[in-house]
Amino acid sequence: MKFRLSTFGTAVVVAAGAIVTALAVMAPAHADTQICAQFGSTTIQGGRYVVQNNNWGDTTQQCINVNATGFQVTSAVHNKPQNGAPGAYPSVYYGCHYANCSTNSGLPVQASTSTFSGLNTSVSMSYPGSGVFDVAYDIWFDPTPRTDGQNTGAEVMIWLNHTGSVQPVGSKMATVSLAGATWDVWSGNIGWNVVSYVRTATTTSQSFSVNTFYTDAINRGLAQRAWYLTSIQAGFEPWVNGTGLAVTAFSVTSGGGGGDTQAPSTPQGLTASGVTSSAVNLSWQASSDNVGVSGYDVLRSTGGGALTQVGTASGTSFSATGLAASTSYTFAVRARDAAGNASGNSATVNATTSSGGGNTGGSCRVAYAKNEWQGGVVVNITLTNTGSAAVNGWQVRWTFPGDTRITNFWNSVITPVSGAVTATNTSSNGAIAAGANTTFGFQATWTANDAAPTAFTLNGSACTLG
Repeated sequence: MKFRLSTFGTAVVVAAGAIVTALAVMAPAHADTQICAQFGSTTIQGGRYVVQNNNWGDTTQQCINVNATGFQVTSAVHNKPQNGAPGAYPSVYYGCHYANCSTNSGLPVQASTSTFSGLNTSVSMSYPGSGVFDVAYDIWFDPTPRTDGQNTGAEVMIWLNHTGSVQPVGSKMATVSLAGATWDVWSGNIGWNVVSYVRTATTTSQSFSVNTFYTDAINRGLAQRAWYLTSIQAGFEPWVNGTGLAVTAFSVTSGGGGGDTQAPSTPQGLTASGVTSSAVNLSWQASSDNVGVSGYDVLRSTGGGALTQVGTASGTSFSATGLAASTSYTFAVRARDAAGNASGNSATVNATTSSGGGNTGGSCRVAYAKNEWQGGVVVNITLTNTGSAAVNGWQVRWTFPGDTRITNFWNSVITPVSGAVTATNTSSNGAIAAGANTTFGFQATWTANDAAPTAFTLNGSACTLG
């Protein structure tokens, strides 16, 4: 048995004999070519593009008519539930898909190169007024330059239209303006990241730079410059019917980078400061470039491992957050220009996060005042912002040394009720101006030991006591 993975990540199991038929590649199309084989395909325009039937998700027959510029679905009777995966993805593509590669595409290509940033694509489509389907690009990325099998990096889907109640993988996370239009951004993970851009105003044609959408996905932490583009596909995902869906023109061209091949200078002077138990502030000197620097990639490794990209910055500083306490990290940065050319990595800088405990100073001070009796205690905590900037939203963390157990609290929400706890501001006291303070507290019970905590942190930074 073998598996064929859909664009929605659903595995379809077919008999070994069937998959042989599915993977058979027809001769290049000259006159119109009819394809009804489940995974039948052929090439157009001298092999530059591959057209595939890709009826991966349904047992009913689907047929397409391939012409010199695209294809049309001539027969389809899909009837799939709209809250599940579609029946097929008839499409035309540039690059490699399950070891079936178009001619001289140059793919896979790493997304950090000027070749990648120069890739532009356009499509024109027509579709009937009936049926349920989406009209979508499907652009695949893998951590390695693979030409076969399932990509495991990112799947960038660009929906130009959709009907019925179908929706992309995952959930909506944002709305952005890209490539001259407005898009709702959806994201999810089905073994690889799926980032879908759903056009708020539908269209029958679209042109764009692949790098435009991929850069947005990188900025959301859903893709990496080190990954490889393997294919650019455009077609339809039908749930109900599908007859009449057609790609009338499709192209992928290079040179969108304006011919610029000069990389920016390598960033210099990388330093780390403000190291806490969970964050490090990075800064460096600006790079230069003949057409200007568009931004910087921030790379990180742990324990001597390989550097991987963890974020981007538009200027010369970056706050690396969400780090583990008592851990050694190595950081580097590289510059990028508008054409997508990247500099070399900067000299690295090392930083070791603190343990998060002890009276190590910082931009906060905690006063812990308790009124205790045998088996019970009332505590008021005064949190002072000793920094130079206002705090907007706070979490104070500590660990009870003994068996103190909170029974009620005020001016904060405290969870859990014993051990290592976190107090979070309420809607009325989240802002603390520089030099100002706020007080919150709790009532608790205890049996053997009600010793006061010896260390507090504010949003991950250690506070002084007193």
